[in-house]
Amino acid sequence: MAAVGLSVLGSLGGLIAASTFLLAGDSLRSKIVPWAISYAVGTLLGVALLALLPEALEVLRPQVALGTLLAGVLTFFLLEKLVLWRHCHDGHGHECEAHTSSAASLVIIGDAFHTFVDGAIIAAAVLTSVPLGITTALAVAAHEIPQEVGDVAILLRAGYSRSRALTLNMMSALGGVLGALAMLMTSQTLPDVLPYVLAFAAGNFLYIAMADLIPDLHRGNVEGGAFRQMALITAGILTIVLL
Repeated sequence: MAAVGLSVLGSLGGLIAASTFLLAGDSLRSKIVPWAISYAVGTLLGVALLALLPEALEVLRPQVALGTLLAGVLTFFLLEKLVLWRHCHDGHGHECEAHTSSAASLVIIGDAFHTFVDGAIIAAAVLTSVPLGITTALAVAAHEIPQEVGDVAILLRAGYSRSRALTLNMMSALGGVLGALAMLMTSQTLPDVLPYVLAFAAGNFLYIAMADLIPDLHRGNVEGGAFRQMALITAGILTIVLL
């Protein structure tokens, strides 16, 4: 039950926070969302390199663990190239080309798949240790905030009402529960798969942080520049270390 509960927290936590930001004015949202990106970078890097990967290395040989991590990076690179989901982090969808109803549908399907993967990762972390599950769920929720704001913005631009856009995103977030249940069933039949999932998840989180989120920071969207970005990234890392 802890695995499912934390998967729900990770999947829905970011959506709930994103919904709150969407109710705020554009000026406030344009400030807060970029700050959330910096914090998410720290949590993702912290969980990947200080929590998930060390746990995998306790069981797997370094070459195997790092090879699995590399497979995770390459897999998510390929998935993004195939547009299975989109990352739009400015809160307005200015840099996203998904403005048609068909593209908006792709965003919903892709988001459901993404939350399914996140749910499976959180469940694998919980099965390893509850504290690891908590930090993983926090990292998932943190990086879901800017993504969900962008996804909802795309749906609004495609003509969906605010309530319908939020409802569709809420339904796609339930993919996290299905992912957690799938991981629980898999772990019963293939118990040795857990360290591989953790290493693969580390590659997932590293890819999101370094390929999707950090480039946003280089665009200068966060007020206060590099020092504030670094402070928020450090806060995200410290959150993982101190939990």
